Amino acid sequence: MQTVLANSQENAIQEEYRALVKLSLSEFRCYQSLSLKADKRPVVLIGCNGVGKTNLLEAISFLAPGRGLRRATLGEITRCSRDDREHGPRWAVAATLETPTGEFEVATGYEVGQSTNSSGRRIVRLNGNDVRKHSLIDEVFAAIWLVPEMDRLFMDGPSARRRFLDRMVSTFDVNHNAQLNDYEKATRERTRLLREDNAKSKVSDPGWLDALEQRMADNGVAIAAARKSYVKKLNAAFQLSTGCFPDAKVELDGDIELWLEKSSALEVEDKFKGALAASRQLDREAGRALIGAHRSDIKVMHLLKKRPAAVCSTGEQKALLISIILAHARLVSLDRGWPPLLLLDEIVAHLDVDRRVALFKEICAIGAQSWMTGTDLNLFEGFLGRAQIFRIEAGKAHSI
Repeated sequence: MQTVLANSQENAIQEEYRALVKLSLSEFRCYQSLSLKADKRPVVLIGCNGVGKTNLLEAISFLAPGRGLRRATLGEITRCSRDDREHGPRWAVAATLETPTGEFEVATGYEVGQSTNSSGRRIVRLNGNDVRKHSLIDEVFAAIWLVPEMDRLFMDGPSARRRFLDRMVSTFDVNHNAQLNDYEKATRERTRLLREDNAKSKVSDPGWLDALEQRMADNGVAIAAARKSYVKKLNAAFQLSTGCFPDAKVELDGDIELWLEKSSALEVEDKFKGALAASRQLDREAGRALIGAHRSDIKVMHLLKKRPAAVCSTGEQKALLISIILAHARLVSLDRGWPPLLLLDEIVAHLDVDRRVALFKEICAIGAQSWMTGTDLNLFEGFLGRAQIFRIEAGKAHSI
């Protein structure tokens, strides 16, 4: 695997590219409106804290499936000082993506309907046409991000690590997000029934629980298998690093993943479904499902130090996160022929000079258009000849 990746890397990243060359915002966070034009070079956004640099990265992240880099609800993004119309658009983000074969127009936004009972809906458009499945945008756009809130990823609970992993897995498995959603819905419904049983001292219809547990088994095993397949590729991609960032090893820690090491997917589905049926009483008492894909975790090892990421220093943890992001970008580039956009918020503030230079070198080697933020232009000194710089202030972007 490593040999195949290494032999094809240099050619793959040059075949094609994706560059965001125009970004337009309307009523998004602190921006009443904004239009920013760029080229395919990396972008650096400079400005004081609180001027809206991260808001621009968040706007770009909403072009990908999901809730963006802050995991915000759709309603809370609208600029606070806007006029509150009864219905119509609340916020919108539009982008022009340049490729060697032409341009794509991608847009998304939040619109409230005329009905007083309407809670609003997410709109996604590709080249002016409504797209029902947001995952279809993946064919022309991919992004991965690293924000300061993720610095505690290895210290916090497993749910944040699962979201981090699943966001990367979904780039390679178009069904992954849908399977996650269906699994979570079935799990919530099963938990609700079991809780009602506990409250009312009764037992739900076994057929109903059987159907929900079958959905959990079908989707849960598919989720675990997709995670395993991705982690195997990711571990191989670490070998392509040019240097300064540490080699890492990622492992999955979960019952279903362990079962898949020894049995076929169909056998694991049956085993998982049987385990769910057997644990109904325990889950009823606990008020949640005690086994499943929602309980899995990832463990990251710093290979040079031979230490788990959780006990590494803050600087080492940051370097490991960057290593994972860069390895993912290489995988996307090799898989699709073009790298994802890298949204890197305040990433250089805590890197020494050598690692800043290494990061800039890696970004250019991968061929990715990165969007990076910072308060001090001097920290990007080694990147200035290869990047375009914008100063962000008062809701505006000025090229410098």
